[in-house]
Amino acid sequence: MILVMAGTSDARELALQIREAGYPLLTTVVTDSAAKSMEEAGLPVLTGRLTAEALAALVRERGFRTIVDATHPFAEEASKNAIAASQEAGVPYIRYERGRIAIDQNPLITFADDYEQAAELAAQRQGVIMLTTGSKTLHIFAKRLLGLPNTTLVARMLPRRDNMEKCEELGLEQKNIVAMQGPFSKELNKALYTHYNVTLMITKESGKVGAVDEKLESALELGIETIVIGRPSVDYGTYFSEFDGVIHKLNELLQEA
Repeated sequence: MILVMAGTSDARELALQIREAGYPLLTTVVTDSAAKSMEEAGLPVLTGRLTAEALAALVRERGFRTIVDATHPFAEEASKNAIAASQEAGVPYIRYERGRIAIDQNPLITFADDYEQAAELAAQRQGVIMLTTGSKTLHIFAKRLLGLPNTTLVARMLPRRDNMEKCEELGLEQKNIVAMQGPFSKELNKALYTHYNVTLMITKESGKVGAVDEKLESALELGIETIVIGRPSVDYGTYFSEFDGVIHKLNELLQEA
């Protein structure tokens, strides 16, 4: 039995391939929409955030033999919990993380190490800033940018009630909320940038599956400056960016056991 920490489209595909390789599994996700995606693919799923202690208890209770962490590249806390749980429960940990995209040097692109640095860089530039990094870290940008002279913060996020409540709590005006679920085509990105007269776009390096290339190409074609937030630095240990590597490692580990 394999525990697959999922929640993204590529994690779902990996889980399907693990099952096709003959391994029974359980996927874990955080949101109801992600759970629905797993269920539609016929995958068993557990919904909700799990601490390291809860993960370890789950592994012991159900007899999982391996944890496959296929969470989002920016789900740093989830990955650290998975690593800690694997050590506590005494089972192997395997990290799958989608490949990075090559971003050419461009005078319109600035790289930031984290969200705080990105917010500070945006505050220096001011203008109409479109945030495409989701709702989880919205408070970091709202604290630094809302109320700043000559600055408008436009936030693009999933159309969920908790996201809208968060926007209201932070003081983000409704007219500056883009509540839509991707993927977004290059044409739609350009239409949104143009509609809001965006002068700066903020994204994170989530890989091709995360449609970062469409966001960047759209912004660059319109001459819009962009801040790209780099992935968090986590010592994953056993790490793969291809499904085949994960399957091969599972075969290696479980055939030896």
